[in-house]
Amino acid sequence: MKTPNGQLADWLARSGLSNKELARRIRKVAETRRQAHVRPTATTVRRWLAGYEPRRPAPEILADVVSAELGYRVTTYDLGLGEEQVSERSLRYCRSFAATVEVVADLGRADVDRRHFMAAAPFAAVAGVGPSRDWLLSTLDQEPQSRHAVRLEDVDAVKKMFAEFQRMDVLQGGGSGRLILAEYMTQHVLPLLRRTNAEPVRRALCEAAAEQTYLLGWMAYDSGEQGAAQRYLIQSLRLAEESKNTALGAHVLAGMADQATLLGNPEEGRSLAQAGRAGLGKKASPACLADLWALEARALAKLGAKAEAAHAVVQSEAAFERVRVEEEQEWATFIDPAYLHGEHANTFRDLGMPKEAKLHARKSIAHAREQERARRGAMSHAALAASHLQRDNLEAAYSAGLRTLKLSKQVKSSRCVEAVQDLQRRMNRFGNHRLVVDFKDRARELVTAA
Repeated sequence: MKTPNGQLADWLARSGLSNKELARRIRKVAETRRQAHVRPTATTVRRWLAGYEPRRPAPEILADVVSAELGYRVTTYDLGLGEEQVSERSLRYCRSFAATVEVVADLGRADVDRRHFMAAAPFAAVAGVGPSRDWLLSTLDQEPQSRHAVRLEDVDAVKKMFAEFQRMDVLQGGGSGRLILAEYMTQHVLPLLRRTNAEPVRRALCEAAAEQTYLLGWMAYDSGEQGAAQRYLIQSLRLAEESKNTALGAHVLAGMADQATLLGNPEEGRSLAQAGRAGLGKKASPACLADLWALEARALAKLGAKAEAAHAVVQSEAAFERVRVEEEQEWATFIDPAYLHGEHANTFRDLGMPKEAKLHARKSIAHAREQERARRGAMSHAALAASHLQRDNLEAAYSAGLRTLKLSKQVKSSRCVEAVQDLQRRMNRFGNHRLVVDFKDRARELVTAA
């Protein structure tokens, strides 16, 4: 009587693959590797689940199929299909130096003794994900060896890491670095929070965790994963409350306001921005206040409240004039002329005021170019193109649109893709004009890839 393979059943359940689909994929991989004799069916998979051991190379192919579906490496050992072969063990990134030495030794012996076997070992596409992450995290990890209370110096190290990830987001888009930041949070920052610490250190830790959780939300937002973004932002707000940093809490509310307006809920966006202003006061962070006013203006523009939106823009500019960069917190560094003028350009675009939209878009573009901020430059060029379209200047809009495309290809940002798609829609009223057709042809690669 065979013992059912519970490990294999568990991993198949995680992958979501049916017996029939798993068998089909194994056959397909086997064919590409010229191992067409491996021809399992759904019945074969049921036998494996019942405890029958598949013959090689079926276990290795099965592990590759499950790994590809899950996006990270699963070995034959994980699947309950015998001891790991050298080809499997050498895909692991060992934490232990001694274990690494033994794996390298085994790999060398296998290479010498069974050259054909090593030459036939397939490339595992997702196997590099874990090791690259582990290596990068090991270079960043600054957790103290002592398990005693955390020091403020340790918190400073976490904050410096936040600054690096925020810089990566600003320059490369939310699709860059998010998964690594999430791993850094779970493996390094959250364990520090679980310790018992003096109150000043605990608050500082909560502040650092809130900053990074917000950034994870912002990265998800920029990648178009709105559900994940919303959940990160809500949890960031809770951590900010625990830190007693009202300016940080207001900053999180600004992000929530931006998202609400983007998703078609400008009333909620306006309320969130107003709540942020109410909690912030007038002196805590002029940069954050400028952002909150700018986002309230965006919401008001969507609501068609022309006078109120224009007033909010004026208030945003007045608040920014009081900014002293050296007095602002690290998370506020992105709230600058490139960002604010870009937001104001979109406000006036939505209000149907192309002259004002063009003015702010050009200012934003100039600052973004100096800072080599492709994402902000792309979005502001899109606003400029829209302002030209509102004045029926298709040639100027086409030129700005091409610049939008060029910059959008330099970053991983769904918002840039959405800005391109918005331009495509706005050009529809010009019919099949050659410039419209050409722009859509050029945009197709970017939009399709997204």
